[in-house]
Amino acid sequence: MAVLPITSHDVQSDYDNAKFRRRSVFKVITQALLTSNVRRNCGSCGIGKLLALLMIAGLAFLTVARTNPGISAASQIVQHINVRGEEKVITEGHGNAESWKRFWRKPPRLPPRLPPHGKVGNNSLAAEVHTQQQVLGSAVRQTKVAEAFRHAWTGYKNYAMGSDELMPLSKRGVDGLGGLGATIVDSLDTAMIMGLNDIVQEAGYWIEKKLPERLNEKGQVNLFETTIRVLGGLLSAYCLSGGDNGTTGDWGSRSRLDGPNPAIYLERAQDLADRLMSAFTSSRTPIPFSDVILRERSAHPAPDGLSSTSEVSSLQLEFWYLSKLSGNPKYGDAAMHVLEHLKTLPKLEGLVPIYISPHSGHFSGQNIRLGSRGDSYYEYLVKVWLQQRGAGHGGSDVSYLREMYDEAIKGVKNRLIQKSIPKGLVFVGELPSGQDGSFYPKMDHLVCFLPGTLALGATRGLTKQRAMEEGLMTIEDIENLKLAEDIMKTCYEMYAVTTTGLAPEIAHFHTQEFYEDGLQGGNKSSEFLDDIIIRYADRHNLLRPETVESLFVLHRITQDPKYLEWGWQIFQAFESHTKVDSGGYTSLNDVTVLPPSRRDKMETFFLGETLKYLYLLFGDSNVLPLDRFVFNTEAHPLPIIGKGVENDHTSQTRAS
Repeated sequence: MAVLPITSHDVQSDYDNAKFRRRSVFKVITQALLTSNVRRNCGSCGIGKLLALLMIAGLAFLTVARTNPGISAASQIVQHINVRGEEKVITEGHGNAESWKRFWRKPPRLPPRLPPHGKVGNNSLAAEVHTQQQVLGSAVRQTKVAEAFRHAWTGYKNYAMGSDELMPLSKRGVDGLGGLGATIVDSLDTAMIMGLNDIVQEAGYWIEKKLPERLNEKGQVNLFETTIRVLGGLLSAYCLSGGDNGTTGDWGSRSRLDGPNPAIYLERAQDLADRLMSAFTSSRTPIPFSDVILRERSAHPAPDGLSSTSEVSSLQLEFWYLSKLSGNPKYGDAAMHVLEHLKTLPKLEGLVPIYISPHSGHFSGQNIRLGSRGDSYYEYLVKVWLQQRGAGHGGSDVSYLREMYDEAIKGVKNRLIQKSIPKGLVFVGELPSGQDGSFYPKMDHLVCFLPGTLALGATRGLTKQRAMEEGLMTIEDIENLKLAEDIMKTCYEMYAVTTTGLAPEIAHFHTQEFYEDGLQGGNKSSEFLDDIIIRYADRHNLLRPETVESLFVLHRITQDPKYLEWGWQIFQAFESHTKVDSGGYTSLNDVTVLPPSRRDKMETFFLGETLKYLYLLFGDSNVLPLDRFVFNTEAHPLPIIGKGVENDHTSQTRAS
């Protein structure tokens, strides 16, 4: 711990109190003697009394000498004493004369030893100690998260290498995402961020040697899932390994990264994207088909003919960045054309239904929610705007995305936000039948992306303090950040209310119109036990990342330490209930009972998102700063183009 200097001002102002002034032992004894009968009867004292006095004086001298090392003739000390703000240096040398001078000189008055929460001047020793303990604690926590990642990877490597996902209880792999080794690509940039070079090598060389044959041999994949997990993972790996700007230090890397030449990642990304482009070219509208046959470079719609709104509107970060890297505009043009088309469609206060038809180009149905099939539409409005708004000459005007985002958030606040009873948790509900239907108090865990998105929209990734100082936040931005913190509290309580400390996939909330008795989370000590309702069919946990994602973003922006503690509690619950001894982590069937039954599935996003966000939560804010990088909806960081260049319609009003 650093020791703060004590100035003359500190001594004179803070401790100018008689009860703190020290007196020497010799002075105490002599004053006592002078006030006794010895002073009055000294003239008549005998030899015995005189010897007694000399003995007392000698003992006093020895006491002072023992407690003051400056009297020792074997040492030389330089002492700094402040006298009225001026520093004087006194050198204590050898010899009895110098020792006797120190014996008779009155010692300088020193300040008292501070209590644990005392202050010196304007600085707090306790605050400094707390900060250092927090840094040390965060480093330990990061190490634990990295160990968890290695445990997850080891299970995958031992039993499922090359498969999309691990079934940790069965100790085998499964291909549920097209057979592209999704866990490998999804995990690679997490290993890079953690500096786990052996895993970076293993994953990197698999991508170099094995992925091309998979692309040539495999059949149907989902456009959205393949884009966010595989294409996004390849592009992020290219960027973080130095392919984009030639140095890993630009994103805060502290170690050299091994693996193949970064160009390999870009080549694989472009090969994959060329095959995925058939989803756009096969559709007669700007809305792409949902399914792609990779080996045939063909595409077709889903069996019901519809695409998810979130899926078609969550491709732009990846395809646009690939265009910037490759110099070929076709990828970005096709993806951005989707958002330009969505801008023209009718909405309910900026809110949109969760299905859209690639045949007609129009929304289908009335169901409006920020959970599954709707979530990342709202996320990408602000993230694509952040990514492209400073693109400069030749870049398209993306201010319409900020307008769409602002309108949508107003719609969320007007239509979807309510408070539970009896304790008043702020939650985001649904409109299953659209404008004419009733409000439904159901909130997917997926909705917990929203606090992080609201915070990014409010400050553009800057800390709240800096954004306020630079005049970038409007009253509405401040309100949105407050809403983000309120919803974040609710997302955390969805974990804390259960017996396991892990959130269910879906929660319902007790309102005046809705209540179901006997469906509580199980944690009797939670004050929100009666606010949150968990139906039997919704009690599973899939190791999802959305809550820890928002904890990471909110901690970066608000710097509130409570988000560190919430994240640590969630991580410990994962460790306690989902870790499989032989390797890997597993999903759960019921988070409300102990021990919870296990589901035998480790989703790729547990390594690609959940553990990555936890690691970053406990880390240095200079690593992947949020004003320079934007994370796709699968947590793959991509650089913000033209950082610092204002190109949005609200820049002038926000700065005023």
